[in-house]
Amino acid sequence: MGSSNNKDVMEKFKENAKRPFGLRDKIGYAAGDFANDLTFVIAAMFMMKFYTDVMGVSGALVGLVMMVAKVVDAFTDVAMGQIVDRSRYTAKGKFAPWIMRFAGPVAVASFLIFAPYFADKPMGFKIGWMFVTYILWGSVCYTGANIPYGSMASAVSDDPNERQQLSTWRNIGATIAQIIIAAILPMVVYVTDAQGHQVLDGNKLMIASGVCSVLAVLVYFVCYALSTERVIIENKEEDKKNVAELFKIIFTSRAFLGIIVSALILLLVQLTLSGMGNYVYPNYFNNSTFLSISNLVNCLVVLGLAVMIGKLVKIFGKKELASVGAIIGAVTLFIMYFIHTHNPLVYFILGAIAYVGLGIFALVCWAMIIDVIDDIEVHHNYRSDGTVYAVYSFARKLGQAGASGLTGLLLSITGYTAETAFDTGVVNGIYNVATLIPAIGMVLLSLSLIFFYPLSKKKVEENIEVLRKRRNG
Repeated sequence: MGSSNNKDVMEKFKENAKRPFGLRDKIGYAAGDFANDLTFVIAAMFMMKFYTDVMGVSGALVGLVMMVAKVVDAFTDVAMGQIVDRSRYTAKGKFAPWIMRFAGPVAVASFLIFAPYFADKPMGFKIGWMFVTYILWGSVCYTGANIPYGSMASAVSDDPNERQQLSTWRNIGATIAQIIIAAILPMVVYVTDAQGHQVLDGNKLMIASGVCSVLAVLVYFVCYALSTERVIIENKEEDKKNVAELFKIIFTSRAFLGIIVSALILLLVQLTLSGMGNYVYPNYFNNSTFLSISNLVNCLVVLGLAVMIGKLVKIFGKKELASVGAIIGAVTLFIMYFIHTHNPLVYFILGAIAYVGLGIFALVCWAMIIDVIDDIEVHHNYRSDGTVYAVYSFARKLGQAGASGLTGLLLSITGYTAETAFDTGVVNGIYNVATLIPAIGMVLLSLSLIFFYPLSKKKVEENIEVLRKRRNG
């Protein structure tokens, strides 16, 4: 009976898989990261600011809590990857159903993080609430939706150009979420206090988080409804490997280690810029409006790059483009550091140019991880999309936590507290670390891509041809 049911399910899956790849898939996949970032970006952008300014917790402690919480992800990410890899197919596929199972929990957990009504509670309670809700959201619920979502790209298409399109559209979806949160929310959640300073309103941020959470559930459903899995990704029962064997395969792959190192550096740069931007504009420039303008322009930069990235990748290759972008970003950020401008317009124009470098890698990195999975299959004749993506996701979360910890540490080094937030020496220190540290990071990113990551355009094309020949018998 069970065998008959499985056969019927696979027949329905194969029938659904006959739908040609097209705009429907691109919109559906874009919706997935749109939904992801409705909760991710609000945590990345506002959690540090919320707990330092509204809840009265030191920046270093917030950063430490966020870093410690990521230790849990070492287990939950890999566990979810194994669950996805070993889960049975449904008529919809093996990845998409998991997205809908966790859509509601992600939204609720995200909303619980921002609780200004606890501002008068003892410090131990506030730290405990921050720690538990952050783990519940990031390590459990977000992992439950994001691991299958990221793994699904391999199942939507096996064509490299179509996969690059999915990577591009994924970033378009994420950018739309960033426009909503990074460009619009600062105009909503910041208010002017009696001294004329721009300060964060905790109650308004809580309401904004609730709206984003509800919207996330709706957009996850769009992803589920429009995305079509076509490629059957399963290993034979006798070939399935345990976690230790998988880790040996993964961590002996230079391509995997190369993308991990590059992605970690990118996130440290990107999130440090974003996190410090919450202090540079309101505190150094005393202008939160430019924070919204800067975030909007950065998002438009990514959307503009998305229009041409596919053609550029075909001509030059993903590794090659990302390397050049990193060099552009490094040069621009060093200029920003040395001129130490007091004009927010100059700062944000140069910041937008630097963001071109970040945007290029952001648009190709999700296709690059599929290239890495292909490379592992070529060398080991074994494929484990869920587990590889899970380990990659965990490494990215370490980068996110590292960026949070670094931001908190840098703020403490500058002497930033709620009482010293507008002191001249403190705000000058904020400007310096907000430009110099990311500049150094971009140099390291270019070096890691050029000398460590091995999958050039030529190598990627060779791997694709090898796998096609294997699958064709």
